[in-house]
Amino acid sequence: MLLQWNRFFTRHCLALVAGTSMLFAGAELQAQVIPGTGTRIDGAWDDFEDESWEYIPNLPKSSTNVDKQTRYPLGQSSNGVWTESAKRGHMDVIKRVPTPPGGLPGSKGSMLMRTLHTGVPGHGSRNSNQDDLIMNGTMVSVAYSPSVITRVYLPPFEEWEDKTGTSFGFRAAVKAPMKSSAPRRRFFRTISSSTKIETIYLGMFIQFNSKTDSASEEDSAVFVVRADTSGQDFIGPEIKQTGWWTLGMSFTPDGRVHYYASPGVDPLTPADRFASHAPYGTRIQSFHTAFFNVCNQDNGRTWSTEWIIDDPAMYYLAH
Repeated sequence: MLLQWNRFFTRHCLALVAGTSMLFAGAELQAQVIPGTGTRIDGAWDDFEDESWEYIPNLPKSSTNVDKQTRYPLGQSSNGVWTESAKRGHMDVIKRVPTPPGGLPGSKGSMLMRTLHTGVPGHGSRNSNQDDLIMNGTMVSVAYSPSVITRVYLPPFEEWEDKTGTSFGFRAAVKAPMKSSAPRRRFFRTISSSTKIETIYLGMFIQFNSKTDSASEEDSAVFVVRADTSGQDFIGPEIKQTGWWTLGMSFTPDGRVHYYASPGVDPLTPADRFASHAPYGTRIQSFHTAFFNVCNQDNGRTWSTEWIIDDPAMYYLAH
């Protein structure tokens, strides 16, 4: 499926790049681990069922990526599972809400995220920006096939921020050996490249395509995924229905990441995998944590789309 778009990267928040998704047949994989398989990692999950759950923002929030200001203490949830990103700051609204209809059976609470000032607190930048909320995780070697899963509620399209661009991200921080292509001098000789273990940030974005910004007669959305073997973002499945979705990523001993998405809240299945990659042409060594992005225009007037998640959790396979 080839999709052409007229939006490209903005300063801080991903916009959709034209391209095609790279789908891998099952025979090409050493193993498939469905997200949510195995043992749930202690302290790296939240069901929001505690009615006393709250997020303490500790304002003003950080905006290190914009103005080099890290404002401590960072915001965090009362149960210690969530913390503000020191780099970008958290969303302006983070709260427990009743689970929207069609959610997980028995679920009474979920977490809502919405934001206005995604750049410097109280100042619009007129550029698209993002806020981050980090889930406390722990390092897990890919030898243990770690995975992360979440349910996400997509509101009706007429309730989204009316602008073509990335609105939401479900992300993962992993470590992998990365080559530096920049030449450097060492003892009077030039070394063309070097390799070191670095943190890379993978995941799935949800791109909204507003009918007011294009010739399309309908609003639509699509997944955009970071990253393929060459390090490029690529187009994932088209989102043909709103409401609850289940998203997942798993990381297998062969160093690949596997992306899953399915409408509804049922457990993921092998059929829900839509792509697998050795991102940036490297082999992932370890998984560290998951986090969420919420993006908007950061004009000081327009709120982001309202995003609700439920039951995010990290897992690993015990040997």
